[in-house]
Amino acid sequence: MSSFLNEVRRRRTFAIISHPDAGKTTLTEKLLLFSGAIQIAGAVKGRKASRHATSDWMEIEKQRGISVASSVMQMLYREHVINLLDTPGHKDFSEDTYRVLTAVDSALMVIDAANGVEAQTRRLIEVCRQRDTPIITFVNKMDREVRDPLDILDEVERELGMPCVPMTWPVGQGKLFGGIINLRTQAMTVFDSGSERLPQDFETHPLTEQAQLAERFGLEWATAMESMELATGASPKFDKEAFLAGKQTPVFFGSGVNANHRDRIAFVRVASGKFTPGMKLKVQRTAKELRPTSVVTFMSQRREAVEEAYAGDIIGFTTHGGVQLGDTITDGPALQFTGLPFFAPELFMTVILKNPLRTKQLQQGLDQLGEEGAIQVFKPEAGGAMLLGAVGQLQFEVVQHRLKAEYDCDVKLESCQYTGARWITADTPAELREFTYAYPQRMALDAANTLAYLCTSPYDVRLAQERFPKIHFHPLREHAGLALSTAG
Repeated sequence: MSSFLNEVRRRRTFAIISHPDAGKTTLTEKLLLFSGAIQIAGAVKGRKASRHATSDWMEIEKQRGISVASSVMQMLYREHVINLLDTPGHKDFSEDTYRVLTAVDSALMVIDAANGVEAQTRRLIEVCRQRDTPIITFVNKMDREVRDPLDILDEVERELGMPCVPMTWPVGQGKLFGGIINLRTQAMTVFDSGSERLPQDFETHPLTEQAQLAERFGLEWATAMESMELATGASPKFDKEAFLAGKQTPVFFGSGVNANHRDRIAFVRVASGKFTPGMKLKVQRTAKELRPTSVVTFMSQRREAVEEAYAGDIIGFTTHGGVQLGDTITDGPALQFTGLPFFAPELFMTVILKNPLRTKQLQQGLDQLGEEGAIQVFKPEAGGAMLLGAVGQLQFEVVQHRLKAEYDCDVKLESCQYTGARWITADTPAELREFTYAYPQRMALDAANTLAYLCTSPYDVRLAQERFPKIHFHPLREHAGLALSTAG
């Protein structure tokens, strides 16, 4: 038993969140490099680059130089097993990031030192704050011309609504960026670009060598000392309990620079107990047995078979369907977790298949992409073409690309009259039937067979609510699911 508890205590799971282009994927690779999980750090490059970020697997990611799918990597660091969830940085995929944040112990927030806290980051902060998720702040790109560190610290405090505790402090910026002072160890690590450098390869000097450091870095050293003194004097001491409660954030400054799987993988967080191969599992939503033939963990692009996994680990099941985002999987007890957010889409397109003989493949592709959460798929109750719902235009492009590349379905996407959706529930089946009879052309089922009402204008919901006051309209599918399970 003590060995089991020890394994659970070793686990740490966190996600990296940021505004697009803040350097999140590059930082991910740096962490993997430092842990020894990878031997080469391939920076995110442009369209014709020969190397791409190790965590960016999809072809469209390589073409665009962005992350558009979540990936999970496991690494060993000291005595801990670290599960790192890399999430899409692009705003059109914020929904995927929100879902990832429900499965982490903490979040590492990456901020571009030139831009400060940006719009996408604010939305992610709100999700973390709602769940009291501990947040570590990393101010990136100090090797560029950036804002004053004190200004950034002040802005982070205002946006997070919690005190900042500087853990490191930068010396200089841009071309004069000299390195980072570690306030805990009272030593300075000198910045030296080089993609394959490990922590022990960097030049480090204790602050007792102040005279030599002042002579070497000149005005940048004097300015750093002055601003560091102001920052530490105005900040509280680091309090581990306050951090874990989401009441303060440790702040690190630095530079993360230099730093295709085709089957379907369902990423699962082990919530309690221990997983071993061959276990009989059940998907609670469908009550169907799940016997994954391949259970893996990831070290960047390399997969390794899982012999055992403990609470806190993220493991991947090779799956051919039957598992959806938010499903609860157990080896016996009837448990059901709620709270995985699906936001009502703001953009809709109709799917038109260019070759009608590929209808079966299109249906399979849309079913699987809908289960993955790559896009929201709606099947109109009255029949007709399938509808795709998204929160950003790029999601449509990715799905169109994947349907062609993975399912050999060439489709065109056409605009339609719908501008929104609400999942609906009612207190009684009779009330729900009456509502669906009144709006037969507006009813659609999503990938989870949850009933939705399609809107053509912002006033549709208000008018329908006035006509049917006992119908409940939900902007989040989790609320609709919770209402159904409560009512049922």
